[in-house]
Amino acid sequence: MRSASVNGDILLGMTNQRSTTFFCFSPPVMLATFALEIGFAAYVLWRYKLTPITRLIVAMLTFLAIFQGTEFLLCGGLTLQGGTWSRIGYTAITMLPPLGIHLAFLLAGKKPGMLVAASYISCAAFIAYFGFATQAISGHTCYANYITFDTASASTLPYTLYYYGWLFIGTFLTYKWASDLNKHRRAALYALMGGYLALLVPTTTITLLWNETLAGIPSIMCGFAIILAGLLTFKVAPESIKLRRNTQSLRLRLPF
Repeated sequence: MRSASVNGDILLGMTNQRSTTFFCFSPPVMLATFALEIGFAAYVLWRYKLTPITRLIVAMLTFLAIFQGTEFLLCGGLTLQGGTWSRIGYTAITMLPPLGIHLAFLLAGKKPGMLVAASYISCAAFIAYFGFATQAISGHTCYANYITFDTASASTLPYTLYYYGWLFIGTFLTYKWASDLNKHRRAALYALMGGYLALLVPTTTITLLWNETLAGIPSIMCGFAIILAGLLTFKVAPESIKLRRNTQSLRLRLPF
């Protein structure tokens, strides 16, 4: 067996299984992040009118929170048989790319078409695999402040292409459409693009430097997802959804 470590973040076993190390947070920070992202979702539901954009933002925040929550539960003593929490976590993180693509279309005033459908279909395929294939996720190990998940090595490259592919497409679309919109929708799209870049830049950099980290895309991203959550809550939502109440919403003052 050969193993590689990247700043303590990823530990990969070169066998028929790859161990993906989630080194982003200690369990207390995982729990705090879960609570924060759930709080963001509740705030958006309370503060803004219920529209398709609202539903997508809340869904993204909720799946981000579920991912953090499953990490905490795996090492917090509440364990289900058969790697249930691991499968729930992977399902949650797999939902983010199509939801982001769908949100970009709605923010730009575009009718969701074949591209959005393709993103959901590919998402469903990976959820089915990680959720039901016996060897997709075979186990996990909790250490002092990280978790390793054993995933089938055959899924690493397809899942990498799935995640990088849709995130790059989302980044391109937000940049392409933003300049043609009014200032509020333009700001919302640029904020979404900023969230994409907060996920893409660190993972791309690390993957280019250490090819062994291909299996660790969700692991690397989890430490930066709170940036996406904050932008969704305090920039995308207030720039694109009407308030339920006639008062000021919390809004980030960004240069766009």
